[in-house]
Amino acid sequence: MRFTALIFSAALLVPLSAMADEDSVPPVTDPLTKKECGACHMAYQPAFLPAASWREIMATLDDHFGEDASLDPETRGQIESYLAANAGRGRARRASPPLRITNLKWFTSEHRDHEVTWLWKNRNVKTMADCAACHRGAGRGYFEDD
Repeated sequence: MRFTALIFSAALLVPLSAMADEDSVPPVTDPLTKKECGACHMAYQPAFLPAASWREIMATLDDHFGEDASLDPETRGQIESYLAANAGRGRARRASPPLRITNLKWFTSEHRDHEVTWLWKNRNVKTMADCAACHRGAGRGYFEDD
């Protein structure tokens, strides 16, 4: 009986360990963040930026990359709290934290080769911020090459 339980437990854990690889990040789990951010673009996973970046982004929603994405103070505060609590561990200089995921060194390094250029042209990707154009699991935190 113990052996059967052990086998069953192992079978459940294998898919979980497969998901915890270098091409995945924890998905957005906050419904308010999914709703508000996802209304205009993919709700980016908080782990992509440090807390200082999310705080700056949320503080400047009236000019959110050229758009007015203003929210009422309560909604903005709830989303900012979620993003900061789940933010990446990278350090950011307080004076100028990174605001664009696409400008980070790891991002430019991962998206530099000829395959990415081919995908960019052949999938009609309009912007590098459109993760789901090439990574079908982006919304769920999976960024393996498709």
